[in-house]
Amino acid sequence: MGLLTNLRDSITRVTDRLFADDEPKRIGIYGPPNAGKTTLANRIARDWTGDAVGPESHIPHETRRARRKENVEIERNGKTVTIDIVDTPGVTTKVDYKEFLDHDMEKEDAVKRSREATEGVAEAMHWLREDVDGVIYVLDSTTDPFTQVNTMLIGIIESQDLPVLIFANKVDLDEADVKRIADAFPQHETVPLSALEGDNMDEVYEKIAEYFG
Repeated sequence: MGLLTNLRDSITRVTDRLFADDEPKRIGIYGPPNAGKTTLANRIARDWTGDAVGPESHIPHETRRARRKENVEIERNGKTVTIDIVDTPGVTTKVDYKEFLDHDMEKEDAVKRSREATEGVAEAMHWLREDVDGVIYVLDSTTDPFTQVNTMLIGIIESQDLPVLIFANKVDLDEADVKRIADAFPQHETVPLSALEGDNMDEVYEKIAEYFG
């Protein structure tokens, strides 16, 4: 019965997408931990709705459950697109509670956070496979993009035939290297920005309207 139920639910989701052209597109914000996904989600939401999506933190895995901001209407160059932003937990191959101890967290809290972060990774993957219509992939432009997680996620996105924009975040930092990200995934457009400072957000919104409109 469980298999039949899951199959029926999957068919229902696909059918809903086919007949829901007027519904806002669900755009998942994906990437590794601490790439600035929630900072970007909050920047977009505040610019167009006045509200935030969720709390931000320098501690990894602050976002451990997907958060959704509905009906974000973006206008650019005479084009309007309405999207639901889905801010997803950072995806990684391993969550070790010990990394949280470096942030003066008690062991019990660190273990709890690591467990929740692991569950969050599973939730993010579920959204990617079942419930998003497009992807904004956020990378920290000060770090090496050639990782197992990035390669895996981009591969899954491509296998789902989802439109994807790669955002090279944190260009306000001296170590930023946007070209390194563009060279890592030349098959996709890379847009530089600083979600924290608001740098290059005009191009960000133009690309969102172009790709997801």
